[in-house]
Amino acid sequence: MIRGILSISGKPGLYRLVSRGKNTLIVENLQTRKRMPVYPHDKVISLADISIYTEGEDMPLGDVLEKVKAATDAQPIDVKKFGSDAEIREYFGTILPEFDRERVYTTDIKKLFSWYNIMISNGVTEFKKEEATDATPEETAEAAE
Repeated sequence: MIRGILSISGKPGLYRLVSRGKNTLIVENLQTRKRMPVYPHDKVISLADISIYTEGEDMPLGDVLEKVKAATDAQPIDVKKFGSDAEIREYFGTILPEFDRERVYTTDIKKLFSWYNIMISNGVTEFKKEEATDATPEETAEAAE
């Protein structure tokens, strides 16, 4: 699940939320495992709060990442193998055909692929929020019997 994975404006990579302080967040870089404080003036966003423009309703980033994972068999994407921006957009169109070609920029797609590669290489493979059930624990136990 990507709820605890953060992007911090002006800082490269992705971060995992470790702890919350009075006026800070303690985060850990997914790649280097170094921890650092993040202050209120830093622009921080959870990946779970990001969505991609489509021709219909916006699609949550978790759903898009699941589609990327299915299309690549959970393997990293080599963005450098694409010769041009048009090739990247065409490849992304095979994964998410309904993406809004006017409002989704090539830089957005490259960032999405970069984030995907970082998460895959660091063992984050579940991108969607787990479905909450309305059943009580007792009902779940009875159903299992």
